[in-house]
Amino acid sequence: MPLADDFDREVTGVRVSLTDRCNFDCVYCHNEGLGDTRGPSAPQDHEMDADDVVQFLEVAAEFDVDAVKFTGGEPMLRQDLAEIVRRTPESMAVSMTTNGTFLPGRAEELVDAGLERVNVSQDALDPDAFAAVTQSGAYDRVLEGVEAALDAGLDPVKLNMVVFEHTKGYVEGMVDHVAEREGLRLQLIEYMPELTGRPEWNVDIDRVHGWLADIADRVERREMHDRRRYWVDGGMVEIVDPVGNESFCAGCGRVRVTHEGKLKGCLNRNDDLRSMGEMTKPEIRETFRETVAERVPYYGEYLVETDDGWEMNDEYVESPAVE
Repeated sequence: MPLADDFDREVTGVRVSLTDRCNFDCVYCHNEGLGDTRGPSAPQDHEMDADDVVQFLEVAAEFDVDAVKFTGGEPMLRQDLAEIVRRTPESMAVSMTTNGTFLPGRAEELVDAGLERVNVSQDALDPDAFAAVTQSGAYDRVLEGVEAALDAGLDPVKLNMVVFEHTKGYVEGMVDHVAEREGLRLQLIEYMPELTGRPEWNVDIDRVHGWLADIADRVERREMHDRRRYWVDGGMVEIVDPVGNESFCAGCGRVRVTHEGKLKGCLNRNDDLRSMGEMTKPEIRETFRETVAERVPYYGEYLVETDDGWEMNDEYVESPAVE
């Protein structure tokens, strides 16, 4: 059965960063909570190799982890991505988050290897706005990547859009876009200023919820994180809103692995990292157990809300970092 932490949260999924390299330079990027560690696009010695990734997944599968999402950086910069997907335990559903630029020409290979779902980052339908956010001129290539994913059978394709000052004016257009285009869904992701250091870019996500509720044909609530889904003219829009959200953290069932092979119990924390290094499988099992056992809901426990806002819970202030 799945491992659970002291807050009765079972871990049923893992997010594995395959690289911190990326061909984009998105202004909101927090690199899976690690900050800006991105380097050149050439392969780096500190990245886990395919054997490391597969060995960890095999251990996770022993504890009934049934889903893995490969992330980055840009995971498709890994030339061995198809091999990793192919070697992932059959009991795991395999998905990936990508900027989409490498999907043309590779999507079919990844589907054949076992990839089942894909999220493509697309923050605007306007090429100039897209370039300003991503610091790239690859707008047309991303659109081609979305089509390649659909053609390869990765249906539905989720478009990830971070909602912040630079993109808020394009939300309505993106909602219309997924309503008009069969096979697409939209995931609006709340901007996380604590990870990017630019609080002035923040947007009140509750206003987005309110607007969608007003125009939606129906609203659903997902059990995971108590997320809301809005169906608008046949298109589906879901909001991911973790900031200050105790319900979101209370429903978290994921452990993360950094590109360097460190287990990470929470997106917002880097004081709980455990390196798997050159570990054997028995050692990885024990390290995975320890990581799960010491997971703490970020909002509502690690941080507690007071009259002055969210403050560190004294219980965890002296918790030693684990490297």
